[in-house]
Amino acid sequence: MSETMNALNQKQTRSKSISTLKRLRRYPTTLIGFITVFLFLIIALFGPLLAPYAYTAQNLPNKLQPPSEEHIFGTDQFGRDVYSRILVGSRDVLSVAGSGTALAVFFGLLLGLFSGYRGGLFDELIMRAMDVILSIPPLLLAMVILFSLGPSRVNVIIVVGFLYIPMVARVVRSVVLDLKTRQFIEAARLRGENSLYLLYKEILPNILPHLAVEASMRFSYSIFLVASLGFLGLGVQPPSPDWGLMVGEARTWFHQARWVLFFPAGAIALLVVGVGFMSDGLRRMLLPGGVSDA
Repeated sequence: MSETMNALNQKQTRSKSISTLKRLRRYPTTLIGFITVFLFLIIALFGPLLAPYAYTAQNLPNKLQPPSEEHIFGTDQFGRDVYSRILVGSRDVLSVAGSGTALAVFFGLLLGLFSGYRGGLFDELIMRAMDVILSIPPLLLAMVILFSLGPSRVNVIIVVGFLYIPMVARVVRSVVLDLKTRQFIEAARLRGENSLYLLYKEILPNILPHLAVEASMRFSYSIFLVASLGFLGLGVQPPSPDWGLMVGEARTWFHQARWVLFFPAGAIALLVVGVGFMSDGLRRMLLPGGVSDA
C-alpha cells in the first residue's frame, strides 16, 4: 500500500513539474528571469573561485586599462580587475538585499496576519503606523537612518527590512481580510478550532502564493536600494566590491574609462530586470488572478 502511495506521489510530482515547465515555455520572459537569477546565484556562490584575480589586488601601473584578453572588463583607477570585483561583489549585493527582504517578509507577514485577523483598534493602529512609514520616501528615510546608525552591512540589512515591512504587511492584511470571511474559515470555527489553528492551518497556506510574489518584488526593489545606498557611500564600505559603490567610485573616471562604470551598472540592471521577470512569472503561476493557461 505504501509503495502504491509513493508511486502516486512521485507521479503527481512529475506531472506538476512538467506542467510548470510547459507554463514557463509559454512565457519566455519568465524563463529568462528564472535563468538570470539562477546564474547570478551561482556567481554569488562561486564568485571568489571563478575570479581570475583577487578583488583587492592593486596594480597602479596597470590602472584604467580597457577590456582586453588579460582583463576582460578592464581595470579601475587602482589597477584592480573589474571582472573579478563584479564576480565577488555579486555575493554582497544578493546577501544584503536577500537578508533585508527576508527580514521584511517575516515581520510584514506577522503584522499583516495578526492585524487583518484581529481587526478593530489593533488593526487601525498598526495600519496607521505603516502609513506613516510609507509616507516618507524610502531612499530619504534610509539615508536618515544610516546617518544615525552609520554605514555597515548589518545596518543596511536592517534598513532595507524596515522600509519594506509596511508594503508586505499591507498585502498580507488585504489577503487575510478576504480569507477570514470565506466558508472554509466559518466551517473551521463551527468545528471549534481556535484562532491559532485558523491562522496557521487555514489562512497562512492560502497567503503563501501572494507572499512569494510580493517577496520577489521586494527583492527587486531591495537590490536597487542597496545599490543606491552603495552609490551614495552609505552602504557596504570599501574595500568591498559592492556594485553601487563601484559605480559611485567610477563617476570621476567616466570620461577616461567608461567601462569602469558600465560593467557594474550593467550587472545591477541585468539582475533587477531578471528578478522583475521572475516576479512576473510567479504572479502568472501562483496567483488566481494571473494569466490563464487556457
